This record gives sequence, C-alpha cells and structure tokens, in this order.
Amino acid sequence: PMLAARPGFPLDRLERNIHFNAINMAFPTAISTGIMCTPLGKVRIPEAKGTQDYLGLNYYSVDTVTFDLHKPGELFGRRFYPQGSDLSDTGFNANTPEGMFTMLKWAVESYPGLPLIVTENGIECADDHIRPRYLAQHVHQIWRAVNFNWPVKGYFHWSLVDNFEWERGWSQRFGLWELDVETQARRKRPSAELYAEICRENGLSSEMVQRYCPEVFERLFPG
Repeated sequence: PMLAARPGFPLDRLERNIHFNAINMAFPTAISTGIMCTPLGKVRIPEAKGTQDYLGLNYYSVDTVTFDLHKPGELFGRRFYPQGSDLSDTGFNANTPEGMFTMLKWAVESYPGLPLIVTENGIECADDHIRPRYLAQHVHQIWRAVNFNWPVKGYFHWSLVDNFEWERGWSQRFGLWELDVETQARRKRPSAELYAEICRENGLSSEMVQRYCPEVFERLFPG
C-alpha cells in the first residue's frame, strides 16, 4: 500500500496514484484484463487475460508518497517513511503490519474469488532485533484476514537465508539464517525458531510472542 503524504494536496494524491499503479497494478491488471498499463502507455496482451490461478502478493511496508519537483527520474514522486517509524537496519523497510491487512482487503475486493498467497514478506535485519516482532505482527494481520473468511491460502517469508539483493549486494540481511559470505557457513537466527513454531502449530500463540517478542505482546493480545 501507498499513502499520500498530504491527502488534501492534489499533487500528492496524483503521485500516490502514479506510483501505486506503476509498481503494484501493472502486472495484475495485465493478467486480469489483457492490458498492461504503464506511465508511458498501454500494451495489449490478450493471451494473458484470465490466466491466473491465484494472486501472489509481496508485502514489506507502507510507503508514503509526496510530490517532489527535484525527482524527475522518479516521476516527480518521493517515497519515504514518516518520522518515528520502526525502521530496519538501513531504513529500507519499516515495520507497518497494518498494511498487510489493508493489502489483503484490497486484493479481496479487487479480485473476488481468487485465492491469495503472500509470496514475499520480510525485513532486513542483521542482528535480528526487529524481525521477530515484524514476523509476529504480520502473521497476526493475516490471522485477522482469515477470520473474515478471506481466501488466504499461504504465506512465504522472505527469506530463508541471507541473499544477494541485486544492486545492494550483501548490505541487507533478510534471512532467517545468517550467511557468512566468505565461508558460506549458515547460522540460525532466533526468528527462524519463531517461524518454525508458527509453521508447526499453523498459528501464532501468546506463548510464542512472550518468548520471542514480548515488546508487542500487549498490542497483539490486549487485556
């Protein structure tokens, strides 16, 4: 999901819509309608229409978007996280779990009848201080969605092992397992144990939260 930094400012709303449609809508629109819509125009791909068996959703954070005259290369939009956000090591991600529920609600309303699979969800954190609460809070939002009988059929955490992040190389550590790039040795992070328990139990319990991320216990299990 993306939010306009100043909802009352038309240019911020415009930039939010441009970025949302370019980043999030081009592919799902193409496979549902046969038309790929981009900021530079439309491409017709009739053979793609109606070919999807499910909708895969990658979710990391909610982005805030504002108009910025100094960002022509980014279609005059600047994406950022509000001050005070729960940020990852480099500030690349923010822990905004409520956006997971918002995304699933959008998917159910936009593509009724399609099964939903969360195909990527994770945060970069070398010392694992944020990942347990990030994981627990996002799984909790999926549980909320399932309680509405939304067809969420699967969840994949990103990632199992630290991976090479394209132009950012090894600077961001997304893995449940730490990777030593020089020796290729792997070391299990605490969040790997949490994820294993979630998978074994097919759910998130209060005991898990108390054990791995007690700082968010009251938010997830109030009262």
